[in-house]
Amino acid sequence: MVNFTRVTALAATTILGASLTAEAATLRLNHNNPPEHPVHISMQIMADRVAELTDGDVKIRIYPNGQLGTQRESMELVQNCSLEMARSNASELEAFEESYSALNLPYIFQSEEHFNDVITGEIGADILNASSEQGFRGVAFYTEGARSFYGDRAINSPADLKGMKVRVQPSPSAIRMVELLGGNPTPISWGELYSALQQGVVDGAENNPTALTTARHGEVAKHFSLDEHTMIPSVVVISSCAYDALTDEQRTALRQAALESMEAHRKSWNAASDAAIEEAQKELGVTVHTVEKAPFVEAVLPMHEEVAAKSEKLADLIARIKAAVN
Repeated sequence: MVNFTRVTALAATTILGASLTAEAATLRLNHNNPPEHPVHISMQIMADRVAELTDGDVKIRIYPNGQLGTQRESMELVQNCSLEMARSNASELEAFEESYSALNLPYIFQSEEHFNDVITGEIGADILNASSEQGFRGVAFYTEGARSFYGDRAINSPADLKGMKVRVQPSPSAIRMVELLGGNPTPISWGELYSALQQGVVDGAENNPTALTTARHGEVAKHFSLDEHTMIPSVVVISSCAYDALTDEQRTALRQAALESMEAHRKSWNAASDAAIEEAQKELGVTVHTVEKAPFVEAVLPMHEEVAAKSEKLADLIARIKAAVN
């Protein structure tokens, strides 16, 4: 449940308001990662590039570490036009727009290349634009690599998850995936996860390798199992109010800046992910386990049919994503 009193206070106490006219726009972008995180760096690349393309008429001011609210609160602020931009991810966004559910299906992407073709092409653009009637539009996808399980034990097969309390994002897809694998899905906010792992509130979590280092989860979770079940991208969104106030030329510049930053991000992310695994092993004492993926794939395949049955739009998106592998 969103604390609307807090959300209102956050909006009211933000002293750097936006100037949204047809001539110029200063767009505040809130996210919950630290400034050294690859996603923050890539969003800054987008900000620098859009300022260059518009001769400074469109400026993006980035607020890291959730300065303007949690990830969920940011989305509420964007929807009611109290905040111009926010970084969320496809998992949480499915609660706002069903199209994102297709991206969250475990093992729907057969490779990194398949994933990149989808998010940078027509399918990705359709998903970003699908939420226009919900008060926001997507601007950019940023890969965060493949997500895997980590915690107080190795997860070499679905049997190892039986009865295990696994932190998940507040996403129906994430919850259903862990259920099918035999675990006990436990939604907990990102900011509370370190202490939850430390205190045994949850036995494990699932995320990409950088969670071990940038969030220091490797200090309290000593096993990382490379099952690589999902590739869930970060998503930068813009409120409909802010988007509608931009000129056509400014919108085109924003899209170009987003695409260029997405390409830069893909390259930097792989380097950051590899470095995180090395750091987690050498400095935090994390053991990385190679996993046979076939049993995991078999266990979660029913999700593909379940999600496709929800609507014709989702069924079409899933079919298009799978066809894009060729």
